[in-house]
Amino acid sequence: MGIVPLERALQLAADVDLDLVEVAPMARPPVCKLMDFGKFKYESALKAREARRNQQQTVIKEMKLRPKIDPHDYETKKGHVVRFLKAGDKVKVTIMFRGREQSRPELGFRLLRRLSEEISELGFVEASPKQDGRNMIMVLAPHRATKAAAVAAVAGAAKPAREPREGEAPVEAETSTTTAE
Repeated sequence: MGIVPLERALQLAADVDLDLVEVAPMARPPVCKLMDFGKFKYESALKAREARRNQQQTVIKEMKLRPKIDPHDYETKKGHVVRFLKAGDKVKVTIMFRGREQSRPELGFRLLRRLSEEISELGFVEASPKQDGRNMIMVLAPHRATKAAAVAAVAGAAKPAREPREGEAPVEAETSTTTAE
């Protein structure tokens, strides 16, 4: 409409039963718009809700280790890290040092490097090992392909099974059994 005095703009808004909304207050002259403000707020809230629904939640799991960990315990912890990465989650690996162990941070660094090399096909080191007081911390993240497969698996599991058609027997999952001799 161009530049209009305030009284005229308010009169135009009242004539068409809309609100006069200031959209750019810092502009010279200020920019206003004729709109239904309630409808505008409702639509913007819907857009915000839809954006939150489509947003990916980042989950960080934590695994704590000690520098003098037993080989079997290490394999168990590594299995948990592998499971977390396959599920598409990030993993924060923490090595806790106690007493004299603090004077040997290279033991923790070696352990973290070994872990990162063993899980390299599933994930990568997002944050390299850093000493943080008594702890050494490293963050592992899944590869994009691993994360996409995890999201697809979750979406596939959420689909309901096909209902049997009329007159058709329900389909049961086949199970195979083996016997040891």
